[in-house]
Amino acid sequence: MAPTSGILHVTMQPKPELPPAQFHDWYNNEHGPGRLRLHFIQNGFRYRATDLEGPGKGMPEWMAIYDITDMAKLESEEYTRLRKAPVQSQRERDTMKKITVDRKFFDFVESRESKEFKRLEDVNNEGQGNVMIAVSLILHPEKKAELDRWYAEEHIDLISKVPGWRRTRRFKTSTLENKNDIEYLALHEYAPENGLAGPEFIAATTTPWCDKIWSEVVKVRGRRVYDLYYTFGPAPRDLQPLFTADVAPFTSSDEKTSTHPSPGDHMGSIDSYVTTKDGVILPYHLEGSTDLHAPLIILSNSILVDWGIWDGFVTQFFQQEQNYKYRVLRYHTRGRTSDCGNALITVDVLASDIIALLDALRVPQAAVLIGVSLGGATVLNAALKHPTRVAAFVSCDTSSKSPEGNIKAWGERIKVAEEEGLKTQSGEGVVGENLAEMTTRRWFVKESYDGGSVQKECERVKEMVLNNSLEGFRKSVEALFEYDLREEMKSAKAKAAFVVGGGDGVLPKTMKAMAESYGTGAEYHVIDGAGHLPMVEKPKEFAAVVTNFLASG
Repeated sequence: MAPTSGILHVTMQPKPELPPAQFHDWYNNEHGPGRLRLHFIQNGFRYRATDLEGPGKGMPEWMAIYDITDMAKLESEEYTRLRKAPVQSQRERDTMKKITVDRKFFDFVESRESKEFKRLEDVNNEGQGNVMIAVSLILHPEKKAELDRWYAEEHIDLISKVPGWRRTRRFKTSTLENKNDIEYLALHEYAPENGLAGPEFIAATTTPWCDKIWSEVVKVRGRRVYDLYYTFGPAPRDLQPLFTADVAPFTSSDEKTSTHPSPGDHMGSIDSYVTTKDGVILPYHLEGSTDLHAPLIILSNSILVDWGIWDGFVTQFFQQEQNYKYRVLRYHTRGRTSDCGNALITVDVLASDIIALLDALRVPQAAVLIGVSLGGATVLNAALKHPTRVAAFVSCDTSSKSPEGNIKAWGERIKVAEEEGLKTQSGEGVVGENLAEMTTRRWFVKESYDGGSVQKECERVKEMVLNNSLEGFRKSVEALFEYDLREEMKSAKAKAAFVVGGGDGVLPKTMKAMAESYGTGAEYHVIDGAGHLPMVEKPKEFAAVVTNFLASG
């Protein structure tokens, strides 16, 4: 038997003792994303009532709707485990005590939509408004057929003539509820600019048949009006509550998600993860502007390191007031851990990981991608393969084609790590001291080993390399074995900059040629006194290049 689709419908009214920032942080950064990670929950929307000063005064201010592909799944362990310990956090239990909640299951009945209807869960529609009129009905006995006929033969036809009408969907109390009184729910959706006060709407709601439905068919009637407030995604992204003093730091029960408030400045942040289509977990760190739709910068790492290589750059970047408007996302590239999938890792796969991050964070287009070494090739490839998703990129210390001898050179480096055989306490092999020393000495210019703060940064990067998963290294390095982006670059149109450390061997010459061959033209910058990771050795200078690039229009 085919599964029954429907919705999970929830109304909420926070009690006065629950600060709004706590409510939104819990809902947007913990509760909602946890549901959207389940395959049978298609989407999730939060609505805020706009009728609280009229007939709805005193009613719940908030409504959430989740589309469910198989209602039976709401009784499965996969779902119910979210609502109890140990998966359910103590914060959620404490927060729910401060909210009046009405939670209902509805089975799908029918749907009609206009040609202008757009699925708001699609990332490209992020930020578009929606007005929802929710009409709930409980009928007198034996009146269902009359209600169905009215909707089918008159009401929806007339409603569809109202300017701005997008969609009407009908539901009824789910069989999961085992209730005697069946509630019929109609959700009418409109564009923000609409004719709800106009003659078409008045005509649709004042017919003789309509009057008969209200007087003879319907026993109990409810009507609420809402505006779309927030669209959930599977990745927490709401930095706004972290700007206030009302929110405490939070770590999820599985320790994969944490929020870090920072009242009064731009340094509140979220650590969480995205799961790719092939099941790989990509941890990320989001910080910056509290505007949900602020332009997003994504930083893509070199091989063998974590997102800590960008620490100095991010600090310098946000010291410039004109950069406060940006959000910055860092993530761990496939290969940082052994959890990097079973498929061959290529620059195409790594580019698709950036798109997975954009999708999960509901960002239609990245403002700029910045990557170094393997990350430099990754952001260049992402801009070439997904031009509508990338407005600009900065590619650092990389090549448009895998160099000759790459397979042999990286094979020898893998052998160095294998021969050392260093393992963690859990028994997992890591890259180890020998290759870490060789690699970082090659990456950084000798002047950086001056006994000062730069040397400390170089040594910190060495620890990243040392602790990288050996299995992850073996798999991810294959992305460097064979790729060639030169032909695609000739017709590329995204705004571009190529940046290189002046002491990074032959790469200054290589990257100058890349900039000259790039389709619509590109900026080219050399960071003097830096090697393979200029954002580590010269973070201030690197931040200045990026800031100027972003400001250049």
